[in-house]
Amino acid sequence: MKKGFLKKTPIALAITATLASAQIFAQSAQSDTQEGEMELVEVTGSHIKRAAMDGPSPVASLTAEDIANTGVTDLIGLFARLPISGQGTFSTQANSSDDTANGGSSVSLRGLGADSTLILVNGRRVSVSPFAKNIDTAFVDINNIPLAAIKRVDILKDGASATYGSDAIAGVINVILRDDFDGLEISGKIGGTSAGGGEESNISMVWGNTTDNSSHTFIVDYFNREELLYADRRYSRTANQAAARPNDPFATDFRSSSGIPGTIALASDPTNRLPDTFGNDVCAAEDIDTANNLCRYDYAPHMTMVPSTERLSYNYLGTYTLSDNLEAFVELSGQNAKTTVKGAGSPSFNELFMAGDNPNHPFAGDPTHPFFGQDLTMRRRTVDIGNRQKEVDSDYFRSVLGLEGELGGWNWEAAYSYIKSDAVERGVDGFPNSRRIQEAIDSGLWNPFEPSTNTAEALAYIETTTTRVGKSTTRSYDAQISGPVLAMPSGDMMLALGVEHRRDSISDNPDDQFVRGDIFGTEATQANGSRDNTALFAELAAPLGDNFEMQLAVRHEDYSDFGTTTDPKLSFLWSPLDSLSLRGSWGTAFRAPSLSQLGLGRTDESPNLVDTIRCDAVGNVNKACEPQEYTAVFEGNPDLGPEESESYNLGVIVNLSDSFTASLDYYHYEIENIIDSDTQFVFSNFGDDPNVVVRLPSSDPNDPGEVVTINDSFQNLGDLNTSGLDLDLRYNLDSNLGSFTLSYVMNYVLDYEDLRPDVDGGLRVNLTEGDYEQPEWRWTGAVDWSRGDLGARLAVNYIDSFAQDASVQQPGMSDIDSMTTVDTTVNYFGFEKITVTLGVTNLFDEEPPFDYSDFMGFTPTVHSGQGRFAYLSSTYQF
Repeated sequence: MKKGFLKKTPIALAITATLASAQIFAQSAQSDTQEGEMELVEVTGSHIKRAAMDGPSPVASLTAEDIANTGVTDLIGLFARLPISGQGTFSTQANSSDDTANGGSSVSLRGLGADSTLILVNGRRVSVSPFAKNIDTAFVDINNIPLAAIKRVDILKDGASATYGSDAIAGVINVILRDDFDGLEISGKIGGTSAGGGEESNISMVWGNTTDNSSHTFIVDYFNREELLYADRRYSRTANQAAARPNDPFATDFRSSSGIPGTIALASDPTNRLPDTFGNDVCAAEDIDTANNLCRYDYAPHMTMVPSTERLSYNYLGTYTLSDNLEAFVELSGQNAKTTVKGAGSPSFNELFMAGDNPNHPFAGDPTHPFFGQDLTMRRRTVDIGNRQKEVDSDYFRSVLGLEGELGGWNWEAAYSYIKSDAVERGVDGFPNSRRIQEAIDSGLWNPFEPSTNTAEALAYIETTTTRVGKSTTRSYDAQISGPVLAMPSGDMMLALGVEHRRDSISDNPDDQFVRGDIFGTEATQANGSRDNTALFAELAAPLGDNFEMQLAVRHEDYSDFGTTTDPKLSFLWSPLDSLSLRGSWGTAFRAPSLSQLGLGRTDESPNLVDTIRCDAVGNVNKACEPQEYTAVFEGNPDLGPEESESYNLGVIVNLSDSFTASLDYYHYEIENIIDSDTQFVFSNFGDDPNVVVRLPSSDPNDPGEVVTINDSFQNLGDLNTSGLDLDLRYNLDSNLGSFTLSYVMNYVLDYEDLRPDVDGGLRVNLTEGDYEQPEWRWTGAVDWSRGDLGARLAVNYIDSFAQDASVQQPGMSDIDSMTTVDTTVNYFGFEKITVTLGVTNLFDEEPPFDYSDFMGFTPTVHSGQGRFAYLSSTYQF
């Protein structure tokens, strides 16, 4: 189906599709109020306990059954399928030896960033990962929460800083843990991909006991996933996409310019170079780039698409009745996770040198060669000490101790929380120490141009192991009270008051080798910081009529490192008819700069950039006009201020009958003072400033020289505006053939405008809807069926097409195509106390659409390279 037609009729087509689709999650729209007394519960998005789950804010809930029916094996697999998830959602896919958050995953609602989506567990914050994503993005690692421990997941789809404080710009994800199980349950699951790699196994045990004055729920979960290599997939097994797609004029050779044995160049002029075809060890003929005089290297087959992971976790939730009006509660969670990430051998780009009189000089016996007696530099990959391998060992611990009760018709709660995340990242293979490798070249111990002659002693001398240690902690005290303050004709006006004090700290420290710059060919971070935060908040809910409710919330925050902020929120729910409700909200929100952004030490990154300065000067010399890796040096900025936003939401909820419900919400966000870096902008506009971009000397007066490093930092720069539509539909049908549930969930981006600084001091449009990684339309539809002892589900997931990366876009180049996948499950309940499930995700083994901008041939931030995945699971309850 053509994108143009879809763009013109998204709502009409969405409504039509309800007859052949079903929603992933349960509709959070208005439900019938049951007669009689109901237990008061705290709904995500409000501190006021209420009898009904519905309210003015758009909240969607996914039950444990909903999650199981999707066939996913972890939370990130679930969120990656939700239409509301956007750019910035990341899993362990595309983890590499250069990644700064290996093993971690998080979600970005509406594409506003993982650090603008607040993750809660049972309504309370958890500590961020000690290792930031992309060196600065603070995120809560949702891999710490096993599916077996989840009762439901609530998604608040509007800004909520007035309720929860920082990071709730895009919305809130609240994971509610199982706490009311009685008995024993054992579950197991195995699965694998049809194309190989990524096999998974999972086993969990849930034990619960409930008495008149206490309840206990204990959960143990083990999860194991084998690695998936880029070599395991046809479209990503080589970085030379030009050779893999010989009939595609736009396909690019992404092989590294650092090869084996490499490229020899003059130290005085690195642009004067030759591929190493001299002596016994030579560059393979297929790796010689004659156009650029380079020995290239295909790194793709040696890299993990998805690393191997092993997780063991436990959860305990307990309540104890101390008196008629007083109850104590305890929450304890922990996990150990081990992740192994593989990458190609470390590359060097003119960091190493060989003197003209070195005994291993490749032209020592050829006085006629122009390089004879000349000092040399080189582009070389240290494959001789092995490919790189990192092992990440992380521990997570969460504890909450609290009391709750009732006093004079008011409900109150107070708790202390302590959450800690520790991680150790070790480089165990393939990492050279640049200082020792240079010493070994100078002494003649190690010959970079004849690797087959190097001894085990020489290789042991140049190889090292690396260590990076991280720790993140959150300590908090919170107390709140809520109850009626005024009797009104339509019900009580309710008030909630609360206070919270939190201390966050983070440390991310690589070993001295990284600090001294002795490790080349990989990225490292260093960040340390802490902050205190005190918050006061209030919320008022007033029934202004039999069918109209108004809520007002406000929160005041005082941060030790950047000051104070106050954020209000106003929302309403109006139900003029039993079958029709209107809701809306307006509020401001903020995101405090992360401790990594404030306290980052000197950190090396390897972004893909285009050297526009050199390209304009000398053309596509050494692919200066094409994106390739450069070394960017970052440091934190202690003067950063918070991001600030304003958002509103307007929605309609329709209940035409007990069988059909629908909701349509319009959202709009305006975010100012975005905290980010724009290294390409710095590179392009200040690339000729030696204080910003350090370059090697060149003999050509027109050539500015090859880049050594680019200096950059984080700033409050630019704005971001976005708006769109959320559509949820559900239809239940009972027939002689069984019970059917048809439903549809859609997110359609009407506008997305990312504004960044321009050379004239104004703002330029950096990204808009439909640009790279910005699909305008995502939807999921499915049909659930049950009859007797059988149940089945068929779901269709759609991601819209979007433009190629602007850095590679050329006239005639196609967009990145849309992707449609089908998931299915079949459940059998005919065995006593046993449920058996057979399922397949990506049933038709749909390959991700081709992306011209990177070596793997697809967009890992948007599409999955897993392919068809089949699984068998079973649950037994005692």
